[in-house]
Amino acid sequence: MTTGENRLQAYIHGRSCELLGLGVTHTPLASLLCDMGILLTVRDKKPLSELGEAAQALAERGVRFVTGETCFDDLDGELIFRSPGIRPDRGGLRAAVERGAELTGEIELFLRLTDAETFAVTGSDGKTTSTTLTGLFLEAEAQRTGGTQVFVGGNIGTPLLDRLSQIGKKDKAVLELSSFQLMTLTHAPRFAAVTNLSPNHLDWHTDMAEYVAAKERIVGENTERLVTNADNAVTAELAERLLRRRESGEPTPALFLFSSQRTEFSSLFPHGAGKEDRAIYLRNGHIVLSDGKQETPLLDTRRIRVPGRHNIENFMTAMGLTYGSVDPSVYGAVADTFGGVAHRLEHIRTLGGADYYNSSIDSSPSRTAAALSALAGRDIVIICGGYDKKIPFAPLAESLCRHARAVVLTGATADKIEQALLAYAPNEEDRPAILRRPDFADAVRAAHSLARPGTCVLLSPACASFDAFRNFAERGDTFRRLVGELE
Repeated sequence: MTTGENRLQAYIHGRSCELLGLGVTHTPLASLLCDMGILLTVRDKKPLSELGEAAQALAERGVRFVTGETCFDDLDGELIFRSPGIRPDRGGLRAAVERGAELTGEIELFLRLTDAETFAVTGSDGKTTSTTLTGLFLEAEAQRTGGTQVFVGGNIGTPLLDRLSQIGKKDKAVLELSSFQLMTLTHAPRFAAVTNLSPNHLDWHTDMAEYVAAKERIVGENTERLVTNADNAVTAELAERLLRRRESGEPTPALFLFSSQRTEFSSLFPHGAGKEDRAIYLRNGHIVLSDGKQETPLLDTRRIRVPGRHNIENFMTAMGLTYGSVDPSVYGAVADTFGGVAHRLEHIRTLGGADYYNSSIDSSPSRTAAALSALAGRDIVIICGGYDKKIPFAPLAESLCRHARAVVLTGATADKIEQALLAYAPNEEDRPAILRRPDFADAVRAAHSLARPGTCVLLSPACASFDAFRNFAERGDTFRRLVGELE
């Protein structure tokens, strides 16, 4: 048994626990708590009959289930695990904390208890690719040297708290963290990255300030390094605040600032830097790292197979997190073989000389702008629209007018996107052709009808998927299937 698992048993021992929402994260955690003999209650809005075989097995083991719309109102546990999508300030949770219950989350407790060296990524765009690359760099180093395991989890889809028994002091844990998970985080990772910040999830967060504040919780007292984007106004301001705190004598992490636009150390640290601070930028087609005195080439960008400046920034993020933990040779070895993550500018097929790309993960205007930029100069027919996260579409309209020949609008936000396009470009000749197809399958077929040799048909919705699909992966899989059926 690892020290982390011992700590978990000691932390939970003798306390009644409640899991709010079952789902992917809490199903293995519930089984683990049952194995430990913990008095456990699971609360979920769905009835037990709809929660699947795992829930039935838990009920047979004595787990109490409370279901229905009011299931979160009267919480009586001493330790309450919140699913990320449940706001921590809703009435029942707030009342439970006021009476003395501890509110936590699977990822928060993992960070507190694990023995592993922790690396974590958050941001509005690029989280999953940057997290994946960080894991691949560390895995390549582990294969090179031996004796280390690498565990990748969090918002990327794999819970890790139930795997504490497998994770030792020599191991590495790489986490993707969403703003929902970070809302109540009290123990930060050792190495942290914020890829960029732009309006997102404003249907859930009270405002942009709350969203940014949640993201910034990835930096804590135990954080030794923060990797962030000098070209993004919000993350650059975060770095400036940390530098000001350092000047006043407060302990702050080393800053690794990256830029895909600037080409020298002083432009990233105009007011000076500490001896542990580093800059990562482009020089003569290479990603280089500088301490202000010497530049160290890390990777020839021609070896990066995934397109777009944003993917160069994803490499910079992961390289900043892992520099010093891996031999720099692993960067090129990974770049040579990394073809991207599913649903992120994923090339589906070429048909009639047209290329079809699935970028279903693009659930915000900034992500779609990055996808369009990656394909800049191509003839683009794009499918946009979906669930409304209350994000302004004016920036999206600008990107669409700059890069797309035609836009096929579908989903709940079709009206808002069309209105943004008309407001940005009142004259028809200044904007792409606009087609409306409420049905997703019809939208795919309409985009196909506009394709010609050299066209990129791109699914990049700029919106979440929940108006028509369970998640972005189901939307992307549906697109992949429909494109496969085209003739």
